[in-house]
Amino acid sequence: MPLTIATWNINSVRLREPIVLKLLREKSPDILCLQECKSPVDKIPTDGFAELGYGHMIARGQKGYNGVAILSKHPIEDLGNKDFADLGHARHVAGRLENGLTIHNFYVPAGGDEPDREKNVKFGQKLDYLTGMRDWFHAEKPQKSVLVGDLNIAPREDDVWSHKQLLKVVSHTPIEVAHLGETQEAGGWIDVTRRDIPDGQLYSWWSYRARDWDAADKGRRLDHIWATPDIVNAAHGSYVHRDARGWEKPSDHAPVFASFDV
Repeated sequence: MPLTIATWNINSVRLREPIVLKLLREKSPDILCLQECKSPVDKIPTDGFAELGYGHMIARGQKGYNGVAILSKHPIEDLGNKDFADLGHARHVAGRLENGLTIHNFYVPAGGDEPDREKNVKFGQKLDYLTGMRDWFHAEKPQKSVLVGDLNIAPREDDVWSHKQLLKVVSHTPIEVAHLGETQEAGGWIDVTRRDIPDGQLYSWWSYRARDWDAADKGRRLDHIWATPDIVNAAHGSYVHRDARGWEKPSDHAPVFASFDV
């Protein structure tokens, strides 16, 4: 029986509780990983999730910023979190299902607007965060694991609407792509989404600034699902639920899905 995992930067779980419930009702993933919850853990509206069968949650939160949560239909053990780059931010949480599958949920720093760590502290924090992830995966090689989240980097040329125009824009600069590649290599992670959908433009984020985001379609693939080599052949059915970007009071991100026969 496949286990379906979805990841979604919700941009405030309390403000957008109605569309989280809509996704759970309509798509019913076994696991939903949320980023940018912008809520203390005790303020996350869990009652509605539990009514739909998601009676298990592990999360890290803070008021108004960041925050990650894993909603699950199945019991999940809290494996803790890492504070890479010592930022004091709620950006990571990990859990283990009863079948032994470990799930990492990450919200990598966005990095501000200027891709220069000397001029922009936030960009330096982003690079340092990725370096911390890389070093951890080198030291503790993950096994039977899935990594999901808003990694805030669109690594491939066809992960953005214009490779040439975005080369100097934060999220697609060569230095960010290199850092993400090193992090991926350190853990032996395989990009499940691009394994299932190897060719063509693919996005999971569209700016609020666009009057008609759908028609303009100037997107970026910032949200990712990776797996370790020992389970990657069990992965299938990846897709971006693009329609959710057009729901009422939407996040600027769309959910990304993958299934695993584990």
